[in-house]
Amino acid sequence: MKNIHPVFDKIVSREAKEIRLKQKAKVIWFTGLSGSGKTTVSSALEKKLFEMGYFTQLLDGDNIRSGINNNLTFSEEDRTENIRRIAEMAKLIMNCGVIVLCAFISPTDDIRNLAKRIIGEDDFIEVFIDTPLEVCEKRDVKGLYEKARKGLIKNFTGVSAPFENPVDADVIIDTSEVPLAQSVEKVFEKILEQISYPEK
Repeated sequence: MKNIHPVFDKIVSREAKEIRLKQKAKVIWFTGLSGSGKTTVSSALEKKLFEMGYFTQLLDGDNIRSGINNNLTFSEEDRTENIRRIAEMAKLIMNCGVIVLCAFISPTDDIRNLAKRIIGEDDFIEVFIDTPLEVCEKRDVKGLYEKARKGLIKNFTGVSAPFENPVDADVIIDTSEVPLAQSVEKVFEKILEQISYPEK
């Protein structure tokens, strides 16, 4: 690391970019089981924000795993590295003045706290999609639970690997009880004040 010389102090500031975009950048971190509705809610929220004139970027688990993190497995060590890289990417994008939506299982307190430390507690808004396991498994939109139950997928969260419920999430939604539009509105109401740029 002795030959690394960051130039963060020489690039255009986050504040200047927020002024240009007329918004406050934050990272909205969606966590929950596979099939809980993270991607559905976060993508619908992104569309709502974009239509309202906000500049956003959605980072989703499968998209990241198929690209920049395609060399990682689902071991405990690689899951941590997956989230570390994602958090670093989210922070870089946020520092461009962009509102970043992240949809990742991120199953443990340690992993989520790692992301929060990297991004910064004041910029990290946690949304827990608290849909029950039996509902997620019944949906099984990707066929993953069936494979996990057959032993074809190892270390699968909710089946052969644990999911630790967040204890202090900013928003909690059970998509088996709350319709999509209402779920999106619930998150939007929570973040609106934090992403709105103050009018002079």
